[in-house]
Amino acid sequence: MSGLEIERKFLVKEGDAFKSAAFSRTHVQQGYIPCQGCTIRVRIRDQKAYLTIKGRPRAGGFARYEFEKEIEVEEARQLLRFCRGGIIDKHRYLVNSGAHVFEIDEFHGENEGLLLAEVELQDEEEDFIKPDFIGKEVTGDHRFHNTSLLTNPFCRWREELEK
Repeated sequence: MSGLEIERKFLVKEGDAFKSAAFSRTHVQQGYIPCQGCTIRVRIRDQKAYLTIKGRPRAGGFARYEFEKEIEVEEARQLLRFCRGGIIDKHRYLVNSGAHVFEIDEFHGENEGLLLAEVELQDEEEDFIKPDFIGKEVTGDHRFHNTSLLTNPFCRWREELEK
């Protein structure tokens, strides 16, 4: 898959409401290979693996070019060895809401306690229905990018967010 990715990101309110609403749950491990001008991600999602290249976000932080290709899991394991800063470990839940699917990430390790939701859109102005458990929008806040969570994990600034 390649094309323009348009995505909005939100905090998830405390509690497990999203889990009971989910139609899917997967385990995700991902890392990032150093590169200037783009992001190269290696991801293992249960028994499948992907190599993704993402361009820099356009103004507003909503949209950016994305190329993704499925690769063999063993290839991904080898590529993860080139990733800098460690591995993001999380469970991803998929929740239907109107015509959209929200992806809710429950982070583990140094990012334990962080719950983020993303929704992909076809257009930057597209309307969507937010489930009740969706909180404050954090699209464009670099602290919530997975690459930032490797270098500045949630455990270091969690209290600052709660204020």
